[in-house]
Amino acid sequence: MQWETVIGLEVHAQLATRSKIFSAAATAYGAAPNTQACAVDLGLPGVLPVLNKEAVRMAVKFGLAIGAEIPSRSVFARKNYFYPDLPKGYQISQYEQPIVEAGYLDITLEDGSNKRIGITRAHLEEDAGKSLHEDFHGASGIDLNRAGTPLLEIVSEPDMRSAKEAVAYLKTLHALVRYLGICDGNMQEGSFRCDANVSVRIKGEEKLGTRAELKNLNSFRFVERAINYEVERQIDVLENGGEVIQETRLYDSDKDETRSMRSKEEANDYRYFPDPDLLPVEIEPSLLEQVHSELPELPAAKKQRFCSKYGLSAQDAVQLTASREMADYFESVLADSGVEPKLAANWINVELAAALNKDGLDIEASPVTAEALGKLLKRIADNTLSGKLAKEVFEAMWEGAGSVDEIIEKRGLRQITDTAAIEAIIDKILADNPAQVEQYRAGKDKVFGFFVGQAMKATQGKANPAQLNKLLKDRLIQ
Repeated sequence: MQWETVIGLEVHAQLATRSKIFSAAATAYGAAPNTQACAVDLGLPGVLPVLNKEAVRMAVKFGLAIGAEIPSRSVFARKNYFYPDLPKGYQISQYEQPIVEAGYLDITLEDGSNKRIGITRAHLEEDAGKSLHEDFHGASGIDLNRAGTPLLEIVSEPDMRSAKEAVAYLKTLHALVRYLGICDGNMQEGSFRCDANVSVRIKGEEKLGTRAELKNLNSFRFVERAINYEVERQIDVLENGGEVIQETRLYDSDKDETRSMRSKEEANDYRYFPDPDLLPVEIEPSLLEQVHSELPELPAAKKQRFCSKYGLSAQDAVQLTASREMADYFESVLADSGVEPKLAANWINVELAAALNKDGLDIEASPVTAEALGKLLKRIADNTLSGKLAKEVFEAMWEGAGSVDEIIEKRGLRQITDTAAIEAIIDKILADNPAQVEQYRAGKDKVFGFFVGQAMKATQGKANPAQLNKLLKDRLIQ
């Protein structure tokens, strides 16, 4: 049988407000347990929630960025369930009337094609606390610092057909919320969390298969691995005559497998009803206009501009616009150096990206600033450095050895561009290797690489490669 995968994602983005969604308690990460939970967060008797206006503005900003409908009225509801880290016995969320409805996100696939993923809704809600099991023998600890932290839950349509498509959607969404400044996107700290609804069906069928919801997906790599495992598991169950059970499953990254946690709840299990302590949210047209005017240039528009203005390929533009900080870095390099955009794109996407990845750094923490990289690229453009020598200088800059020009002078790395000096070196190499000269002139073109290697060795890699190649060819045909 030929099977088709069907995937929908539910993403919880923690909004970057300084206080919680219904209280004035702080949302800063890393505080000592239970030091950032006030009476409202704890659900103590007699307290009332007060909605954080900034959380509403951030949700509206997201809705406008995905071309969604922003209803003039949305309602908070109580989602009832009982768990130790939910002190009130219910979570304040939105159900029938969310703040954002019916939007979309365009993603770029590996082959360069684009695909539109529908976004069913995005709604505001409060986070729960956290149960801690590792540090307690035979017991669990409860940290309520996260209780009441504002979340925007973003629910996609089941439009994705592979784990790679799901990751592409997730990365695009991750970049968008960071561009908008509404979420820091830190997956390790739980600021950007994903649950995947995965099912399979025979190709050509319209009816959706029974889905499993995958939890504990805290990296793009784990999302891909968990979905691929779950797809294979479900196909194996069906092809062996079994039935897939609707359930919530936990992804174990150590064993690279999913395992059953509990049966999947339906909406009626939560007994939703409008929260009597909160008035409906009324969105005025003036607020929409104001928030719309504050929207930054979004990733898709920036990518298109990079292609048209700088003549970059779509692949280069996708990499450079993956984050707002990376895009700003690229444009700062161009502004400081005036070098060709393609040269700057190549260095940022290859050399800089590799160094950042090796040291586990974000672009904001790069030891080589945009200004410094711009100066390095100017030395390539004016033929002071070859590409190979530039890499040596870059590594020294990364390690804090000094500025571009200081390193060039200290290490004697200035490229040799004196035609007479290069010709003298070539003449000596040809005189010392008459057999190889005859071989080349007899049609063995591969011998040319031997001469280049000898010349580079003689100049300690400092000869201008293009100049060397031209002069060497001229000498060999004489």
